Amino acid sequence: VQLQASGGGLVHAGGSLRLSCVASGDDFSDKTMTWYRQAPGKQRELVAGSSDTGNTYYVDAVKGRFTISRNGAKDTLYLQMNSLKPEDTAVYICKVRLPGLDYWGQGTLVTVSS
Repeated sequence: VQLQASGGGLVHAGGSLRLSCVASGDDFSDKTMTWYRQAPGKQRELVAGSSDTGNTYYVDAVKGRFTISRNGAKDTLYLQMNSLKPEDTAVYICKVRLPGLDYWGQGTLVTVSS
């Protein structure tokens, strides 16, 4: 299993970015996929998830600003990020949960300037 994240970059506060995470090596249609982020000096935190049952969930800090979605084949995970804030600056990392094991991507850096 491999996860390839992309879409990060430098954006001004209030701007938008769309992250993508392409998964390969298995059937992901019934797997939970999530976005995490890790800011410098802080612990990794869950940002948003797309469950195996089709439900989505978000950490309170991003509700109303971020939207998680998947493509029709369910092997690509997106994170549309609007109204970005400097505190959203972090490496964003995707994860897929397979039976007995989690797979992590390499992350993509998002920097929001004030």
